[in-house]
Amino acid sequence: MIHTNNIERVENKKFEDGEWWYCGASDGGRRRIKAHIKKNETRMFVNGKYISKNHPLHKAGNYKTFEQAAFSSLAKYANTNEGQVYIITNPAWKDWIKIGMAIDSNDRCNSFQTSSPFRDYVLEYRKDFKDRKLSELKAHSICREQALENNGEWFKLSIEQAKKIIENIDEE
Repeated sequence: MIHTNNIERVENKKFEDGEWWYCGASDGGRRRIKAHIKKNETRMFVNGKYISKNHPLHKAGNYKTFEQAAFSSLAKYANTNEGQVYIITNPAWKDWIKIGMAIDSNDRCNSFQTSSPFRDYVLEYRKDFKDRKLSELKAHSICREQALENNGEWFKLSIEQAKKIIENIDEE
């Protein structure tokens, strides 16, 4: 499938019957480029992957990361409550975990990787919440009570303990 709004970038194009056409990759069928471009004007792609219109950060366009998409719709990002509370680890900090929140925890972990020369952050767990901000606050509060040490969003706590804390967060 092609993901472009520019006829110049379309491969396998032909001009027939007074219109531009391309061959569909999956079935080889002939399709109008004009209709495809119009459809793609309402779609969102992040790193080449299609993002559903139901996604809280949906904004038509092609982006490399969700962060790039968020900056283009910062107000929508700030007002979005839905998302995930996640646990990440890094072997450089043995026995420490980070509990954070994001709309998309995979994307958030990838942004951590850019600051690590070893690309060694691991997304250990995530859970979806209707209010990620409030759920993260609750998780941090409980973790501060149970952790041996803490530093901001980092806690000296087992992954299993942190998972149980996040799993038991009541959203009401």
